[in-house]
Amino acid sequence: MTEADVAAVSEIRVTGWQAAYAGIVPQSYLDRMTVEADAHRRRQYFTKPDKATIDLVAVDAQGAVVGWACLGPSPTAAGELYALYVRPSLTGSGIGAALLRAVHAEVLARGFGSVLLWVLTDNTRARRFYERAGYVADGAVQADAYDGVSIPEVRYRITL
Repeated sequence: MTEADVAAVSEIRVTGWQAAYAGIVPQSYLDRMTVEADAHRRRQYFTKPDKATIDLVAVDAQGAVVGWACLGPSPTAAGELYALYVRPSLTGSGIGAALLRAVHAEVLARGFGSVLLWVLTDNTRARRFYERAGYVADGAVQADAYDGVSIPEVRYRITL
């Protein structure tokens, strides 16, 4: 990912959240998300010299960004996939699987033998995607609050 990709990545992230989490995360939270605010935060983070994360993008034949993944180290000595989103109109087209393969290659190149990630418990589509890729829920759970509503997450892991 380059700084020139920030606006496209923010659009994919915001529309991805709004599509994937409708009915799971309070609509009031999703409605307040804006591409502009996300891009502003992402640009600030992107310029940090000590940034520990890796941002990968998938581009189509015309060079347009159609997917994004963010990864880095986890506190458990594994690689962690922090985010993976595909333009909602292209979900199911293989872009997410290609990004996930790139994530795995990047994690291996950094010396980690496993990847973990967190998925909203009720996000069955994402859970099926990761399970088809070989990820297994490892029993860890947590919750984040969105507009005062606690939303549970389950952790998945794969050994590469």
